[in-house]
Amino acid sequence: MDGVYCLRVNRRQTQDFRKCLQSKGLLDGSLSLVKDSDGFVLLPLTLSTVSQLDLHALQTTMGSNDACQLVWTQTPPPCSKRKGGKRSCNKLEGLLQELLESHGERWSEEIKEDLPLSFQRHGDLVLIGDNTFCLSLWKKMGEDLWSTVAKGLGAKRLAKQGRVSRDGFRTPEVTMLLGEDSWVTHVDNGISYQFDVTKCMFSSGNITEKLRVAAFDCTGETVVDLYAGIGYFTLPYLMHANACHVHACEWNLEAVKALQKNLNVNGVSNRCTVYQGDNRQLQLCDVADRVNLGLIPSSEEGWPVACRLLKRTTGGVLHIHQNVTSQLQARHDVPQGLSGKRADRRAWQEWANETAEKIASLLKDVTGGQWTTNIQHIERVKSYAPHVHHLVLDLECRPS
Repeated sequence: MDGVYCLRVNRRQTQDFRKCLQSKGLLDGSLSLVKDSDGFVLLPLTLSTVSQLDLHALQTTMGSNDACQLVWTQTPPPCSKRKGGKRSCNKLEGLLQELLESHGERWSEEIKEDLPLSFQRHGDLVLIGDNTFCLSLWKKMGEDLWSTVAKGLGAKRLAKQGRVSRDGFRTPEVTMLLGEDSWVTHVDNGISYQFDVTKCMFSSGNITEKLRVAAFDCTGETVVDLYAGIGYFTLPYLMHANACHVHACEWNLEAVKALQKNLNVNGVSNRCTVYQGDNRQLQLCDVADRVNLGLIPSSEEGWPVACRLLKRTTGGVLHIHQNVTSQLQARHDVPQGLSGKRADRRAWQEWANETAEKIASLLKDVTGGQWTTNIQHIERVKSYAPHVHHLVLDLECRPS
């Protein structure tokens, strides 16, 4: 990704927030603080821990009258602060150097580059990438290697993430390296998510969208989550947005097991109905005030289902997820001097306009009547590469 998550805080409270984030292991000390507009400062966060951020609890703890905000921005420059004249070595590197030396091996830049730059933390389990610890010398360390890595990362259990399976369920290829129990508990914005890391995906990158959903006012509304997973958006709708009822659809049986467990753990199972199977076979119609289509790279196969679900007399809002690639810079009709960011935003708007037209046509086909669509908002969730963005379109749909 071409940026980082930062906490946007009032400049007067910068040091208080910095110390608090640092004590919780959330602050990325390798990056500089950035002065934002209107007297605010951006505090860079470590990607592996950002999903554990509870904004409401943090603001309450700090006694702040100004709302702190999680934002995505360009990567700040490296922090220039040094301790004792040279940058201190992190704990993991130090422990591994000692381990290698005890086995007669010397530390090298090649070894350092084989270590994880980032990782996912789920409670006491840390998940590292499959492109780490690939050198043959690690095999000489035996069982000591993984216990040392776990100690260096402050974990009790350790697992390695492989490629996501193409089985249609996005089953992760995860190998347990230390510990046998693969069920974890991940607390996100005050919500407890429990799942088996070897059978279910967990995306920490959509934290901003989960926080945005949590801020909705869905009082009295019926929501349908067409791609519920383990409850990424189902639970924020129920616990924070105050939805009256959520119909949650998911075809991965392992994810359904986790979803049902999470509904019970968080005490909201009485306000949610779970449907296991292909949502295109869903026998529901004319029930939804709001439909969440949280599938990427595209949720288009679910659009006809979503149109059928909207209430016929009042309509509602569709939250449509999509990966959008900007190709405007390669086109001849783009004005000279159009910047990359402006080109991206133009591509986003074109996609939103085309989607609104398609949805209006689908609604007419489904209901036999005319509908008006209105683009309420386009949200960028994250970026995968330059000019490739995960977007969410909030599309209001009303019968004419």
